[in-house]
Amino acid sequence: MQSLLRIIKFAFQDLARNFSLSFMTVFILVLMLLSVNTLWSLDVLTNAAVEAVKKQIDISIYFVPEATDKNVNEIKSYVAMFPEVTDIKLQSKEQVLAAFREQHKLQKEALDALDELGKNPFGPTMIVKTREPKDYKKIIDALNVPEYENLIEAKSFDNHEDAIERLQNITNRIERIGFGLTVLFALISFLIIFNTIRVAINTQRMEINIKRLVGASNWFIRGPYFVESLVFTVLSMAFTMAIVFLGLRWIDPYLAVVLPNGFSLTNYFYSNMLVLFGVQALAVLLLTLLSSGLAMRKQLKT
Repeated sequence: MQSLLRIIKFAFQDLARNFSLSFMTVFILVLMLLSVNTLWSLDVLTNAAVEAVKKQIDISIYFVPEATDKNVNEIKSYVAMFPEVTDIKLQSKEQVLAAFREQHKLQKEALDALDELGKNPFGPTMIVKTREPKDYKKIIDALNVPEYENLIEAKSFDNHEDAIERLQNITNRIERIGFGLTVLFALISFLIIFNTIRVAINTQRMEINIKRLVGASNWFIRGPYFVESLVFTVLSMAFTMAIVFLGLRWIDPYLAVVLPNGFSLTNYFYSNMLVLFGVQALAVLLLTLLSSGLAMRKQLKT
């Protein structure tokens, strides 16, 4: 225990002596971690945005006014057999007419023209949702059969696949840039830590020789530098978590406007905090230990 306390004491003395290098090390590690969390947040936001777009995609099947409930239910049962279909909603003639009146309530000409007809010109409508946007083509092709020609008046499909593809392409480009920045910051962190330890060893070479003369082991000499690596990890993670959660609280109100169902990045990070920051802390600790170990191996050869 006494040796451990001395190792910790020597570690903090080294940090104080090389405060500027220690500060720069933590600063670069924070930049690296922020780039990682930005990439992670971007990936989560992209998935949420894609899912939101997918939920808005559907195919509307408009039946002729003469179509009976039996005809509509027969086609509904046929479409429901496809494993790609996740939901089917039916709107009766009356519901379609009411929706039309509500949608055009400010357009007097349209309502007057509808009243002049004296009857409901609309048929039932069936709205189909599938697991993936690409599955809609299969449903449309399946309904293009002679048996349903006289029952189906039109099929409407709002294709958002292009929008999804553009979103994915933009995200992929940003992720590649972010990954490059992460690698760059990791390399800079490695070099700074490596040189910080080398400077500390060079400035304390006399002390190290004295420790050896009085019987100190190599592990006792190396101990303070490993403690410094742990301190770098703890400080960089603490600053990163503080900055990340402050940033998330600032950006969440804007995301709530764009993404439905009350999506919150803050809640996501809170729910996955142990995994997200645990992995990052382990990676930073390994990086700092590796760079410190290599620096000491070169400078403390016996």
